[in-house]
Amino acid sequence: KKQKKKQKKSAAGGSLEDANAAIEALLDSAESQLLQRTYLAGERLSVADLAVFAVARSFFLPSSPPSAASRPSVMRWMETCSPTFLPFFEQADGALEKERKQTESQTQKKQPKKAKDQQPKQNGHPKQQDPAQSQAPQGGSKDGAEEDPVKKAKKAAKAAEKEAKKAKALAKAAARKKAEEEKKNKGSSGDDKASKKNAKANEAEQRRLKAKEEEDAALEFVRSVPAGEKKDLSKTSTVAAYNPRIVEACWYDWWEKSEFFKPDPKKVLDKSKKPYVIVIPPPNVTGTLHLGHALTGSIEDTIVRWKRMSGYEVCWVPGTDHAGIATQTVVERKLMREEGKTRHDLGREAFLEQVHAFAKEKKDTILGQVRRLGSSVDWSRERFTMDEDLQVAVREAFCVMHEKGLIYRDSRLVNWCCHLNTALSDIELDYIDVPGKTMLSVPGYNEGVEFGVLTSFAYKLEDGSGELVVATTRIETMLGDTAVAVHPDDKKYKHVHGKHVIHPVNGRRIPIITDAILVDMDFGTGAVKITPAHDPNDFATGQRHNLEFINVFDDNGCLNGNGTGQFEGMKRFEVRKKIVEFLDSKGLFRGKQDNEMRLALCSRSKDVIEPMLKPQWWVNCKEMGEDACQVVRSRELNIVPKEFERTWFNWMENIRDWCISRQLWWGHRIPAYYVKFEGESDEHGIPGRNSERAERWVVGRTAEEATKRAKAKFPGKNVTVLQDEDVLDTWFSSGLFPFSVFKWPNNSEDLDAFFPTSLLETGHDILFFWVARMVMMSRFLTGKLPFKDVFLHAMVRDAHGRKMSKSLGNVIDPISVIEGITLEQLHQTLMGGNLDPKEVEKAKAGQASDYPNGIEECGTDALRFALVAYTLQGRDVNLDVKRVVGYRHWCNKLWNALRFAMMNLGDNYQPPTSIVAPKSLPVFCRWILSRLNNTVASTVSCMENWEFSRATSAIHHFWQYDLCDVFIELMKPVMQSGDEGTIKHTRDTLWACLEIGLRLLHPFMPFLTEELWQRLPKTKEYASEYPSIMVSRYPECSQAFVDDALEKGMTYANVVVNQVRSLRTSYGLTNNKQKPEVYLHCATGAAHAALAPFGECIGALTNASKLHCVTSTDKIPAGCGVAIVDEAVTAHVVLTGLIDPQAEVKRLGKKMQDAEKKKTAMDKKMKMPDYESKTPAKIKEENLEKLQKINTEISNINDAIAGFQKLAI
Repeated sequence: KKQKKKQKKSAAGGSLEDANAAIEALLDSAESQLLQRTYLAGERLSVADLAVFAVARSFFLPSSPPSAASRPSVMRWMETCSPTFLPFFEQADGALEKERKQTESQTQKKQPKKAKDQQPKQNGHPKQQDPAQSQAPQGGSKDGAEEDPVKKAKKAAKAAEKEAKKAKALAKAAARKKAEEEKKNKGSSGDDKASKKNAKANEAEQRRLKAKEEEDAALEFVRSVPAGEKKDLSKTSTVAAYNPRIVEACWYDWWEKSEFFKPDPKKVLDKSKKPYVIVIPPPNVTGTLHLGHALTGSIEDTIVRWKRMSGYEVCWVPGTDHAGIATQTVVERKLMREEGKTRHDLGREAFLEQVHAFAKEKKDTILGQVRRLGSSVDWSRERFTMDEDLQVAVREAFCVMHEKGLIYRDSRLVNWCCHLNTALSDIELDYIDVPGKTMLSVPGYNEGVEFGVLTSFAYKLEDGSGELVVATTRIETMLGDTAVAVHPDDKKYKHVHGKHVIHPVNGRRIPIITDAILVDMDFGTGAVKITPAHDPNDFATGQRHNLEFINVFDDNGCLNGNGTGQFEGMKRFEVRKKIVEFLDSKGLFRGKQDNEMRLALCSRSKDVIEPMLKPQWWVNCKEMGEDACQVVRSRELNIVPKEFERTWFNWMENIRDWCISRQLWWGHRIPAYYVKFEGESDEHGIPGRNSERAERWVVGRTAEEATKRAKAKFPGKNVTVLQDEDVLDTWFSSGLFPFSVFKWPNNSEDLDAFFPTSLLETGHDILFFWVARMVMMSRFLTGKLPFKDVFLHAMVRDAHGRKMSKSLGNVIDPISVIEGITLEQLHQTLMGGNLDPKEVEKAKAGQASDYPNGIEECGTDALRFALVAYTLQGRDVNLDVKRVVGYRHWCNKLWNALRFAMMNLGDNYQPPTSIVAPKSLPVFCRWILSRLNNTVASTVSCMENWEFSRATSAIHHFWQYDLCDVFIELMKPVMQSGDEGTIKHTRDTLWACLEIGLRLLHPFMPFLTEELWQRLPKTKEYASEYPSIMVSRYPECSQAFVDDALEKGMTYANVVVNQVRSLRTSYGLTNNKQKPEVYLHCATGAAHAALAPFGECIGALTNASKLHCVTSTDKIPAGCGVAIVDEAVTAHVVLTGLIDPQAEVKRLGKKMQDAEKKKTAMDKKMKMPDYESKTPAKIKEENLEKLQKINTEISNINDAIAGFQKLAI
């Protein structure tokens, strides 16, 4: 108002210049007002905005005075109003022009044509125009004086307002008419907004359909490519988004056909290249690979590809293991389920034919999975542990070790599975803890069996002077008792030393012995029953005291006739109940009590393991174990992670002899033969029974060799030899794998070139069962270590930390993650197997809980990268498939990064042979090249130190946060600048980052990197030397491009960028079209010097219209949002004209009310009576965390409200 009064007082003359000056003064007033407001009146657009916009619209034209640009607030206000007002004015202009033309046309039709010089007549003469009227301006005063310019401006504004209202009305009428016409023509029932929405949806659908057509065409093409042919990338170049099925197609077959996987032993033997050799841990042919195998394959292929690209002649040998007991068990169950038969019904040969067919089918499936995982193994050297040349190696190893006294025959205790009728290794056992009396389900029993109970009973002294009370958790074994032991220092039993007790069932005379090793006089009664044939501790005691070893069970777990009386023929756990009843009837039962115990189960059948005395083949491991300890202590063998050395020493220093016999049909039949004399009956011993004669055994690589040795051993006898029915423990043949695959014991070129191997990579759970045996057998048989390094990866568990188990439904086929799978299809994977129907339903429930929508297609590269990223040394992997999905999206980001690069490089781009000196490059190019080279150095260091997870983090950080999020964003304005020199440097830098970055990433993501690398332009020489990325050179760090100071500065600049972005977000400035000015107040010269070189970068990354680095707040305008970066730097974002502070305060007020309600509810809960005493500590901790989050939220809202209130002043 003051401004208008001033204009009225100073008004003089009434010239057009004065009118313009008056309007400029009005706009200056608006500029001042809009500094603190978004609109001229109120919180939203009003008539005032419309009226002034009508005047300003004509004023802010290209021909308007230069002073117009000096009003940034008005300009911002104009930009804010334009989307709403401008369409009305444009429509109104068109409508008015149309109406004017129609009026003129109608007037011309009504009036006759007049000559140009014909004038209207007055009293018969032409009417004369008043000179004053002809000179006075239209709308001038009646007396002809020129009108006051301020009044004129007011009138112009009012006229503009009227015109605007009229235009708005006309526009609305036109819009209604158009909508009615569209409704009439199209039959649409929606309004204009719905039509636009539908139009957009239709456009989106058309784009989707087009993209799908392009994808389908690309898929059809890649499927038509002949196996082994290189993919024509021009046929898939139109695909807009990453599709793993398209990307991963064809490459593996082309690599294999090109023999990129196949090493040349001659290059190793002539010393032209160093070898790097791995043998794959051969998976069992019992089914398909799971995610644990995928982890193994991903780590190994990452190492192998890295070494191959680093110049090594790499030999990676694939293979599969026959898995004796596991495979036979699966086939036996399958046979029973499908035909109702046992293996004995078929006979050995017919049964083995079925096992071979099953193994071949599963082996083919497994090897197909290995291919899908991208494993660059040498398929020409693929091995199966039942191949003939590996059988030769097994027979040779057995014979040599027997000849040198390491393998021997003896009757000792073994882990016996009564259900499968075989001895088991310790790794084939599962252990469960039984806290007390518990009824468990046992195969072959209709009712539960009692465990976790200590049963006490009495043995009567032979002389009738009393009794000895003993206790046992396995009361049925008392039938095989051959002694009772007491401690020699136990005074309460001094009087029974040397006496005997009488067995109540068979009358056996049982000695009372003293043994300080076995007996704890403070435990139980202090008297211990001894059953040497059925307990490991008792077995050792029996050997010390030369006791009788009586086996009371047959192979099926039934009581035999060795002193078992009326219990003969009964099942062992039926006897458990009957023997208590018998003892009670004799007055010898003394009661039961709960007893915590650990129970061993067969991992295959879940039967309770029975320690049994059996004649078996054993390996003396004492000296080999000592040698295995020495090679680790001397660092000849390197175990990673180091903490597993303690496990290694613990096992090796306490190693026991190894039982290598298995009572199976499937496997390597033991090359040992039992000698029978002509005319001899079975009374002289049956092989495999306790009645056999150990001296009758001979070994031989063939039956002929065994017969020859038998005749030499028993001269003058007519002998026949019977080969042992048993097979060798699977770990025996697996222990030979690192050298048997290279044709040992025969001399071969492969054996000379590739043995010893370089690395053994496997899970830490088989460190002793496989790794240790390979070391021991290789050292004994070849005199060499089988490998230099052992890398032990973690175990793969599900997202909840549970062990992978089919009954839990969490065993996932890696192909299901690669290709995707529905929940119903997941359920189908449980069918047709060996799971009990109840376990199937339990597994289905687990799958539905973890994967309610199935598993999304992720692709091989995403799965591999996720698995390797999880690989922290010594820790288990709790694999969440959602994380794999996240890396699949990251693959799409890489795909888009290369598409962007190809557009910006251009069709005629020629890559450089080298990058120019760093000093010649723009600062952001020097920074990204420094980051690239430091990433290369970090990745190589991590790989050399087995830190694969850190390597993936370094590469991911470079691609995601350095290249895509920063460099590509910084180069966008450069590519529009027209500066050809800078553009050339930027293009070359981009090409170098992509080409080197893809090579850096290749070992982890082989398919995507090959696809993208092949698309990059390359010189003819480079493309000719390296036809594939997998045979190109792995990147090496170039120190000339490393600039740590520059990286530190850019890191600081990015801190500023993040603060400014957060500030923008807090004010709702998320639209890229909103480009506020940004002021960085640097309180110190050092801060200014640190940020000044990165001013353009910060401005580009914060989407600022202009960035100012200032040392004084005087230059910073009012109306800014403020973010404190640190004590030296504060960021100010000019918000004037971009937000409505009052509306923001109102919105935040509602948010505050919600937060305070949550706080009140939490306070009320925590102040309830007995909250402190009855609420679990974990819940209290969670509630406290929730309360802290609520308080933080309230504090942040208060800060935001205070900021907006300042802007509203």
